[in-house]
Amino acid sequence: MAEVLQQTKKTYYLGTGRRKTAVARVRLAEGTGQIQINGRELTDYFTEDKDRQAVLGPLELTEMRHRLDVFVRVHGGGFTGQAGAICQGIARALKEMYGLTTTAAPPPTEGQAEGQVVEDPINAMAKKLRDSGYLTRDSRMKERKKYGRKGARKSFQFSKR
Repeated sequence: MAEVLQQTKKTYYLGTGRRKTAVARVRLAEGTGQIQINGRELTDYFTEDKDRQAVLGPLELTEMRHRLDVFVRVHGGGFTGQAGAICQGIARALKEMYGLTTTAAPPPTEGQAEGQVVEDPINAMAKKLRDSGYLTRDSRMKERKKYGRKGARKSFQFSKR
């Protein structure tokens, strides 16, 4: 008699991050804290400590480091650009995971003072991510080379005679 294996379907939460020319597609799932980037471990992929900290930043801030598995496909750019893209992708996926909003506070309910704001813990997490700058795309890009010049700004040496 064949046994039927029951496999529970994992729910994935997606987020896309961009930095310079790097694009990262991030999938989050409930798990043990495993981080896989292009099929490799975090410590194998990023040799610089600052890049590892950039990837772990949103997870440490929301205290989800050992509760979520992170799977990333990233291409383009260099290591620092890719780390920044992964950071934004993880923050966006966390925001989607909890259905977070970063909108204004709702109007006061009955028995609540006008100026008093009751903090929703889930929206507080979105505010933390927003205030830390993890949800904001860093728009700095390399400037294009201009015609008649050596680079974006540098000119050829000027000779009067």
